[in-house]
Amino acid sequence: MNLKLFSAVFTFIVTPLILPAQNHCPVIPQPQQATLGNGQFLLSQRTALVVSDASLKNAALYLQQQMLQQQHIAVAVQPAAKSLNRIILSIDKDFQNEEGYSLSVKPDAIEVSAATPQGVFYGTISLLQLLEQGKQTDEGLLMDCWNIKDAPRYGWRGLMLDESRHFFGMEKVKSILNWMAYYKLNRFHWHLTDEPAWRIEIKNYPKLALIGGIGTHTNPQSPAQFYTQQQIAEIVNYAAERNIVVIPEIDMPGHATAANRAYPEFSGGGSEKHPEFTFNPGKPETYTYLANILREVNALFPSRMIHLGGDEVSFGNQKWQTNPDIKNLMGQNNLKNVHEVESYFMQRMADTVYSLNAKLLAWDEVANMNFPTEKTIVFWWRHDQPAQLEKTLSKGYEAVICPRLPLYFDFVQDSTHTVGRKWGKGFSPIEDVYRFDINTLPGVNAKTKKQVLGVQANVWTETMVRPDQLDFMLFPRIAALSELGWTSSERKDYEAFSQILKTQFPLYRKEALNFYNPFKN
Repeated sequence: MNLKLFSAVFTFIVTPLILPAQNHCPVIPQPQQATLGNGQFLLSQRTALVVSDASLKNAALYLQQQMLQQQHIAVAVQPAAKSLNRIILSIDKDFQNEEGYSLSVKPDAIEVSAATPQGVFYGTISLLQLLEQGKQTDEGLLMDCWNIKDAPRYGWRGLMLDESRHFFGMEKVKSILNWMAYYKLNRFHWHLTDEPAWRIEIKNYPKLALIGGIGTHTNPQSPAQFYTQQQIAEIVNYAAERNIVVIPEIDMPGHATAANRAYPEFSGGGSEKHPEFTFNPGKPETYTYLANILREVNALFPSRMIHLGGDEVSFGNQKWQTNPDIKNLMGQNNLKNVHEVESYFMQRMADTVYSLNAKLLAWDEVANMNFPTEKTIVFWWRHDQPAQLEKTLSKGYEAVICPRLPLYFDFVQDSTHTVGRKWGKGFSPIEDVYRFDINTLPGVNAKTKKQVLGVQANVWTETMVRPDQLDFMLFPRIAALSELGWTSSERKDYEAFSQILKTQFPLYRKEALNFYNPFKN
């Protein structure tokens, strides 16, 4: 397993932290409970890595490889070791949260325990971050003793990457997955289709990638770029090794321009600004075509979740008013207007998703429709329409919170920046991301807050042509997103977070990331 990120990250020893308070642990996201203990643990070639349960084999391998790349210390996995110098990974069914863990660092032993392999993995991530604070000696690495009890605030801690508008490729996606794991993010929402290009191979319809994959947001004639199904499988497996679930988005019925270039017979037309923007809801063959696509997509992604978009259809559905197929559909089904046509289309495609034993995910426009709440997740993105979140929750839908402000990472981080988006005078500084409080949102109350699955940042890439531009938008806001999704309100402290975050910057430099320094020093 090639872990380029950690190879770079852990070959650098960060200057010891000067924290504003003793109860802040040098880990991002900040653990729920953390106490500095007495003494130090010596990590060396003689340290034994003890695994008490076969289910932890992958977590042990991951930790072993990271410590080798971190300090060039090769720790052997051993059965129950008599050595007084050991790291123990164990299952403890008493944990109620499947991602929670306990990390105990004592002078003679380190123990990571959790109810699940996922929890143990997150414990090892915290251990690896603590190792960054260690001191190299002739004998090995000396690290401070800590006692941590931890669990995430939300189960959904997501990041969405749009690769339709600009394509970044395998190496960059893997780098992002590495950093997501480092910050304990666990949902990678992959926006693979839209107006500019179609980025996923579909065996039944090869022209989707070969023709639909041509172009970017800034260069409509650039050669086709897309992920083969073999590459998709590689990314899915790579993410799974890091406890990240990959969720595909196949946008419909709007944002279909690239697909319609490849197979124009399924186009429902568009508008002057957004030509050939929609699929044709009035053509029976359209549903067969899209169902075949979704079957292949579902087979490629074991998440059992498919995001269908469902947003901004009005941008390009003007031709629906005069399309004879759609007029016929409206007459046969007593549909009064194009909004009802859109609902009809989404219901049929939702039924296809449900038939695949998958959940339907969509943007908050679908809250106006009526889908089975136990099979549907709504993504609230329109921060200027809080009533849409209230409607989502009042109808009983589960929700992922991802409003444009402050969680669209294509918005600039500073008012002086010129590459990126602004909403009027609004932009998304890291402090706004960190301080965002879901509990103050309309409709979120004691009854409905259990429907809030978590948070997600969305990275739309109209303005990001190169990987270094993508980096500049992601870093360091991804660290604030991490703490927003994981750490309880009581444990959050922006000043303490800022001090810990500054120790991340040498890691970014070592990885050659083009990051923004919000502290100007």
